[in-house]
Amino acid sequence: MGSLSELLFKNRQWAENNKKQDINFFSRLIPGQFPQYLWIGCCDSRVPAEMITGSQPGELLVHRNVANMVLDDDTSCLSVLQLAVEVLKVQHIIIVGHSHCGGVTAALNSDQYDGSLGSWLQNLKSIFQQHEKQFNLLSDEKERINLLCELNAVHQAVNVANTSIVRKAWKNNSPLVISSCIYNFGDGLLKKIGESISEPNNIPDQYQSLIQK
Repeated sequence: MGSLSELLFKNRQWAENNKKQDINFFSRLIPGQFPQYLWIGCCDSRVPAEMITGSQPGELLVHRNVANMVLDDDTSCLSVLQLAVEVLKVQHIIIVGHSHCGGVTAALNSDQYDGSLGSWLQNLKSIFQQHEKQFNLLSDEKERINLLCELNAVHQAVNVANTSIVRKAWKNNSPLVISSCIYNFGDGLLKKIGESISEPNNIPDQYQSLIQK
């Protein structure tokens, strides 16, 4: 069983190692953050955004939730999005799903969860229903799960593009780009999925999500 003392010990080691390598490592972080990207990813503990991209503190603004979703009633995610676009002036938003996602697996297999988690996963079921013909062509369970992981990432990129926050930014000629990626546990690589979205006119109609009102 993990303990807080174990984490505090590892934190001290990490801080000491960074100061040994660069005496100004922490002092450079004090003036403020200037991230280049907003990363919206899954809360899965196996997908640490900074580690898998080799990023340093201050380079990524990160928001994570179950199955990397962007919903129009999720004030937490939308607040982060507004901070990124309007305050920090981030110019690239990346939706990052991953292979073998537990939330996607539960939604695809109609696993029943009570409370908030069950309600949350209903949004994935809607995406599955919209593309059900594609899933009927696949018999392998892993392929079906990973297909929904990819479709979900693209749908969430479209959801970001449909927010009033992003539409306002584009109206004001902000050079804002939205991309979707999948992280593969098998080889540790990120793969871009679909086309990036840089204006309302190139939002793919076939991925307009049922969860958007």
